[in-house]
Amino acid sequence: MAEILYLVIPCYNEEEMLPITAKALVSKLSSLMDEDLISPQSKIMFVDDGSKDKTWEIIEKLHQLSEVFTGIKLSRNRGHQNALLAGLMTAKKYCDITISMDADLQDDIDIIDKMLEKRSEGCEIVYGARDNRDSDTKFKKFTAEGYYKMLEKMGVEVTYNSADCRLMSKRALEGLEQFKEVNLFLRGMVPMVGYKSDVATYTRHERQAGESKYPLKKMLAFAFEGITSLSTKPIRFITSLGFLLFVVSIGMLIYFVTTKICGKAVEGWASTVVSIWAIGGLQLLSIGVVGEYIGKIYLETKARPRFIIDINLEEENN
Repeated sequence: MAEILYLVIPCYNEEEMLPITAKALVSKLSSLMDEDLISPQSKIMFVDDGSKDKTWEIIEKLHQLSEVFTGIKLSRNRGHQNALLAGLMTAKKYCDITISMDADLQDDIDIIDKMLEKRSEGCEIVYGARDNRDSDTKFKKFTAEGYYKMLEKMGVEVTYNSADCRLMSKRALEGLEQFKEVNLFLRGMVPMVGYKSDVATYTRHERQAGESKYPLKKMLAFAFEGITSLSTKPIRFITSLGFLLFVVSIGMLIYFVTTKICGKAVEGWASTVVSIWAIGGLQLLSIGVVGEYIGKIYLETKARPRFIIDINLEEENN
């Protein structure tokens, strides 16, 4: 028997792109139903992450036109990761499998066929990964590849060149639901769930309308969130660095004493100043990293909700 599939699409200020996305996805879903690859009860779930434009109005109109469209509206903007998690946890109640994609359709929708094929082979999770980065600038390609390598060295398990385009079964979603942290980095959390998984590759397209919601500043913040949310190695690095500086300071002490005995104390002025600036800078950096972890502990202990759903069109149907 064909499984019920819910496509989970986080949206933030996507009024220009949403009609294009809806048309493409409903066409893909219809073809999959015709081939009996998914259940006729399958749907497209849009998640409005507190948009300030007409995104939610468009979602409601789509829902009124066809039952294949459904959606949830968050009470306020909570960020992409929280919006995606809200959609996945809501869809879990009604479906057998979910596939998450961004509303800009830069993720090739034909990847859905490959994911369903992997699912038929028994996979609980299928990661969508880019087959190349030819469309990226040299800077973005270099930083992205370097970031994945750094995550690996930090002990974070991620799928190379994979973002948030993935298939997850109900069983995998139930496993993900057990992770209670507030600071979310789903690309690193989903592999922790375990279960049988595989990768399906695709070629990333250009955005057809609207503007990217991830400028460089947000991308850097998201990257830092991924490291500090899933790895304690930066803290361990500070410990190692502190030990190394202690050893260096002993060497510098011997050097200063020697120059003093030889009557050449003035010659050590430059090295002393450099040492003070270097150690001072490293101390501030270390305090900043430690402070970042303390801040995350502070947020986790409050146990605030990761998202609050304002409207759920699926419940209105029932």
